[in-house]
Amino acid sequence: MAEQPKTALITGITGQDGSYLTELLLAKGYTVHGVVRRTSNLVRSRIEHLSSDPQIYGRRLFLNYGDLTDGTTLRRIFAQVQPGEVYHLAGQSHVGLSFEIPESTSEEVGMATLRLLEICRDQKQPVKFYHASSSEIFGNASESPQTEETPFRPTSPYGCAKAFATQLAGVYREAYGLFVCNGILYNHESPRRGENFVTRKIARAAARIARGLQSEVILGSLESRRDWGHARDYVAAMWLMMQHESPDDYVVATGVTHSVRDFVATAFAAVDLPWEQYVKRDPAFDRPVEPVRLVGSSAKVRETLGWQPQTAFADLVREMVEAELAVIDA
Repeated sequence: MAEQPKTALITGITGQDGSYLTELLLAKGYTVHGVVRRTSNLVRSRIEHLSSDPQIYGRRLFLNYGDLTDGTTLRRIFAQVQPGEVYHLAGQSHVGLSFEIPESTSEEVGMATLRLLEICRDQKQPVKFYHASSSEIFGNASESPQTEETPFRPTSPYGCAKAFATQLAGVYREAYGLFVCNGILYNHESPRRGENFVTRKIARAAARIARGLQSEVILGSLESRRDWGHARDYVAAMWLMMQHESPDDYVVATGVTHSVRDFVATAFAAVDLPWEQYVKRDPAFDRPVEPVRLVGSSAKVRETLGWQPQTAFADLVREMVEAELAVIDA
């Protein structure tokens, strides 16, 4: 008898990671359900190529209206979908913005995770649960590089909310025997990155300046360093965690940091322009507290799951700039 296709439920399916994960799961034969808010009608461009395909949408890809603050609707979705795997990717994910809207960030990131874990605990059939944690839980890190054992020292409301959700996931794994994984992902970018993130801002500015549509770009600190990888590579790590025989927490990172200056220089090099002529500095863009040494050790995920990043930093930046040029030139 043919094996039943696996069914996955994704929160945040319309986001950068959600769209790449959906592509990956569909390629592996899954039936994929996403939770979308009615207000996200306008921001589904990342999965439009899938949802507009009659061979996929309504057959192997389904979107369900729901809100992470509404437990009743979420339970109804679980009852209808009966997912074997849940990938919880949704939530306000802009670190700088979390200082402006700390309450809603904590609600979306922290309490929503609790709500979903409680629903998973009540399911008759076992459900595997992936929680999208973040390197921001380490914040002002006590050691570098950071591992799964590094103490949490968040420096933003977003980091605090993620730390709460990450520890909660561990509690539900230990207390109730649930299959729960925390993916502690470091910064991961792509052409699908939101427009309010500095990497997308830089890539877009380089392309627009090259085409004469913009004259300069204003940025905060150029010295901030991050461990940057490609979102497409990182969603593969999410899937590998869920296929392992036992649930665990994993740092997913490249292990190499680059400064914002490096990102700018690489982006402008992709369009053969001297970045120094076009980049202006404004301290207003600096964060109130800036984590300075966030770099991850991915030894555990490499050794246990066989994962490794496939995309070099320069290739990632070039892909982002070329995608912006393609939109302009279309």
